[in-house]
Amino acid sequence: MEEIAAELNDRPDPVETYMRLDRWPSPPDDAGGGEIFLVGFVIVNVVGLRHYQGTISSHELVGLVREDTNPFDGNAIRVMNMRSVQVGHIERSAAAVLSPLIDAGLITVEGIVPKPPGKKYAFRIPCQVHIFSRMEDIDRVKSAINVSMLHLISEANPSFTLSEAVAVKEKKGVPAEKSVDEIFKLLEAKVSMEGVSEELDPPQDIIKSKLFPYQKEGLGWLVSRENSTELPPFWVEKNGFYVNELTNYQTGVRPEPLRGGIFADDMGLGKTLTLLSLIAFDKWIHTGHQSCNGDVKNNDEEEESIALFGRKRKRKRGSQKTKSEDLNNTQDAGKRPALDELSSSEPKTTLIVCPPSVLSTWITQLEQHTRKGSLKAYMYYGERTKDANELQRYDIVLTTYSTLGSDETIFRSPINKIEWRRVILDEAHVIKNVEAKQSQAVLALNAKRRWAVTGTPVQNSSCDLYSLVAFLKFEPLSLKKFWDSLIERPLVRGDEKGISRLQVLIAAISLRRMKDKGLIGLPSKTIETLFVDLNEEERRVYDQMEVQARDIVESYVSNEGVVRNYYTVLSVLVRLRQICNDLSLCPAEIRDLLPPSQIEDVKNNPSLLKKLLAMLQDDEGFDCPICISPPTDIVITCCAHIFCRSCILKTLKRSKPCCPMCRHQLSESDLFQAPPDSSQTAPVEASSLKSSSKVATLLKLLSAAKAKNPSSKSVIFSQFRKMLILLEEPLKQAGFKVIRLDGTMNAKRRANVIKEFCVPAPDGPTILLASLKASNAGVNLTAASTVYLMEPWWNPAVEEQAMDRVHRIGQKEDVKVVRLIARNTIEERIMQLQEKKKLLARKAFSRYGQKDKREISRDDLSMLMNL
Repeated sequence: MEEIAAELNDRPDPVETYMRLDRWPSPPDDAGGGEIFLVGFVIVNVVGLRHYQGTISSHELVGLVREDTNPFDGNAIRVMNMRSVQVGHIERSAAAVLSPLIDAGLITVEGIVPKPPGKKYAFRIPCQVHIFSRMEDIDRVKSAINVSMLHLISEANPSFTLSEAVAVKEKKGVPAEKSVDEIFKLLEAKVSMEGVSEELDPPQDIIKSKLFPYQKEGLGWLVSRENSTELPPFWVEKNGFYVNELTNYQTGVRPEPLRGGIFADDMGLGKTLTLLSLIAFDKWIHTGHQSCNGDVKNNDEEEESIALFGRKRKRKRGSQKTKSEDLNNTQDAGKRPALDELSSSEPKTTLIVCPPSVLSTWITQLEQHTRKGSLKAYMYYGERTKDANELQRYDIVLTTYSTLGSDETIFRSPINKIEWRRVILDEAHVIKNVEAKQSQAVLALNAKRRWAVTGTPVQNSSCDLYSLVAFLKFEPLSLKKFWDSLIERPLVRGDEKGISRLQVLIAAISLRRMKDKGLIGLPSKTIETLFVDLNEEERRVYDQMEVQARDIVESYVSNEGVVRNYYTVLSVLVRLRQICNDLSLCPAEIRDLLPPSQIEDVKNNPSLLKKLLAMLQDDEGFDCPICISPPTDIVITCCAHIFCRSCILKTLKRSKPCCPMCRHQLSESDLFQAPPDSSQTAPVEASSLKSSSKVATLLKLLSAAKAKNPSSKSVIFSQFRKMLILLEEPLKQAGFKVIRLDGTMNAKRRANVIKEFCVPAPDGPTILLASLKASNAGVNLTAASTVYLMEPWWNPAVEEQAMDRVHRIGQKEDVKVVRLIARNTIEERIMQLQEKKKLLARKAFSRYGQKDKREISRDDLSMLMNL
């Protein structure tokens, strides 16, 4: 029992994580943060070496991690080597000075050990701790350190040249044995020599579909990486030891090859089929090149390939089994990559993690592309087994990110007991916030091979890529301190070295091909931006609201209050965006609820708070700032911040309960829930909705398209679920057959909606009202040929994913995308923000760079509000 308790205590507590400013989710932290600068360094001792197993080398970078739950010292700072193994602690006296500054979000720290351990340093090792801070906090930081016993060595000090930091050496012109950029250039040269992968055919007795040439090439790349025997990037062998050139870490044990990577082909290029081919090829090789159908039962009934929720259904045997064909007939054995022999003790099962909306896609693809019984899959979702041995009987186990996140709190989940042959993260950008609960659960998985699969690897910033690198266990960049030091910090400074390093890194571990290269000859896709003029009433309300909102945001920006009021600011922006769609989305009493003049009185008006929550939770862009996941059982505080009920209640159990966002003192009585959602049954006043400028424009476009081709199908996307509900009645009155797909539906219901939408007109519906987030991933909507986007989204990658549900393999007609933008409103400025993010995504995969931008920075807010 003591071992169980110890293991449970070691699990990260999301509330513990996010109660400190320096560990807040990225948007709030960066919105009020900005560029950081080197203040100087202090020399301290690493102590407690004999109590820990971690080893350390001369000139090695080390990770410094706050450990405020340490029972012996609340100021403790752990010292970790690049393998995430603890070496010791920063000495207590130094930690007492640095930890309060770290906890207050005033500094970040990096460590480097200048001298090699030896007899002289048997119990302690000197360590240079480099201190970074925002410009406005430097004087405060210097003052706090100078009154302590620590000696801060700043740039003005002659001893500053003794710093072992690469950045300092480069600045002072001190030659290093090999600079960081020289190390990256060596990797770049190696990658450029690898050339194009050989095309591979999947085994025909498992995969019955024919692959395009680019898919065969992709399969060759996947197989070659999975069976690599090379040292991982940045590792070299020297005098019988293995050295990581970026950190100077040394070990006598050969590091494992990096078997996996980022499969980043553009959306709609058939990544799922290529991955199924990888699983099939691997199984075929390691079953002695024999038919994988040989174990199918020879009786009147056979098991289905997929076990749903642990219950296997029986199906009558259909037509005669397809004769297996030896892959040697279609593939030159001499070109086949070297493969590891799979021993009987090695794992054989692949774990596939995806959003709920993508589960049905994997099931459909399995049934469509594989021969019955050749690959057996289990759906670990909903009602599911607790037996790890049961899961290992299958070739594939399908699950969702949210399932892993909930299982992570259960001691010894069967998923965590297994060493998987490979883990595939589909729509891997879901884990872009590495601190989120489901991301932590994914990072903890034990696997031989790891694949991050996404058509949009960069959505907001380079930090999106960090989570994928962390999942791949790509040392040392999988450790946040090293990523920040070597990649993120140069990017934030606008240093060309940062983008160059990022490009080399991506080239070394990823494969990305684009549809615009003519790989599959898809029909064309055109995107039209249609500017809509607001009517007189809409313009009056919008202008009035924007003037008030501009004053609020300007006040927060000038007073450095964006961090504290981040979600309040976003709620103001949401209201402006809703007015652009339809006034009924943002009622008058909600529009009047504007901080800061009236926010103090909100706690005395719970009914208004509940209405505000009902309006805000309709926007699919909000996450709980504690667990960084879509909130469940949502509550709003008296200070107008939104959380999962369970997350905020856990926070309130602390000795000084307060709001994690603004530090306002809270109690359970200060939490409010929205009234039950009656939008499903409430009648809609179609006449009032038709007065909306955007809706009137949409109806004209749809009617014109219907007159031209009555059987054509369209998808209308919005991120506001209430907007979709309000659209139903006027569309039906106009003679359209309509169905809806939104985030409230479970995976089975979504699959049924998509199946219904594929029924040809006139029997089937011609319009699908689709939630942007519920339909932007893993959903095939090629039955439609026209897409309407009711409003722009902060993140252009989300829009692109939604468009490519229609423009993908299987589409036979030209695709037209129409973006409806309210003229002279915040929507036009959101489009400008999108262009910045698109540029970053392109440059991460090209040879040119720019300063990195986070989701919504302080400058972005100023631009959005015309400040």
